[in-house]
Amino acid sequence: MPRIYPLFSSSKGNCTYIGSTKEGILIDCGVSCKRLCAALELSGLSINAVKGIFITHEHIDHIRGLAVTTKKKPIPVYANADTLDVLSSKNALSFQGCDITGSVKLGGMTVTPFPTSHDAVSPCGYRIDFDSGEYCCTCTDLGVVTDKVKAALKGADAVLLEANYDEQMLREGDYPVELKQRIRSEYGHLSNSDSGKFAAKLVAGGTTRIILGHLSQENNTPQTAADTVTDILSDHGFTINKDYILTCAPVETSGGYVSF
Repeated sequence: MPRIYPLFSSSKGNCTYIGSTKEGILIDCGVSCKRLCAALELSGLSINAVKGIFITHEHIDHIRGLAVTTKKKPIPVYANADTLDVLSSKNALSFQGCDITGSVKLGGMTVTPFPTSHDAVSPCGYRIDFDSGEYCCTCTDLGVVTDKVKAALKGADAVLLEANYDEQMLREGDYPVELKQRIRSEYGHLSNSDSGKFAAKLVAGGTTRIILGHLSQENNTPQTAADTVTDILSDHGFTINKDYILTCAPVETSGGYVSF
């Protein structure tokens, strides 16, 4: 049974392991190699199980540990061509990365990128299809849910979906006006309410596992995000722990995972 391990999820660092205890992939590598290996070990995993690292975009909270990790372990790095160019210019790669223009087959998984809307050179999310028939998606760092995102996530068994900020907390918070505008823009981040509206469409389409990720530590809380999304799903007639299971990705894992 496939698993999603949200190892790190916040503006301080993002990294998710997807697969089994024997083999899997990482989505992003936004923490140090030391912290990554410790988190994997805490989760009953080994860095040796990682068959590839897939980068969503070049922001530091998604690539911070990439150069050192791949220097110590020659794990293939995948991203689209534009992102690879930026990673090279930032010296974030210890060797040449692999351009993922279509799908990549690794073990019992097929990984396919899809474009997202964010203020990066060519951001994307990833769909992971398993030979056993299940598939999941990771979709964070997006200001708006586009038709391409909807198509990629439709029918997924499990989705790691952004719920970055609570509108009131952002509005009343101490961030500069320009930063608030960036976060709310279509190239920023997804709010709790927008995440909930999209989650309702996902559950209606058969998704049974939703992990809320990339929560702001300044403009959100796990309880606020979960309550907002759960309330919206309830308004659409869906009952938690009956029609779907919802969790929030932790800032740093304590060893948990979601199976599907």
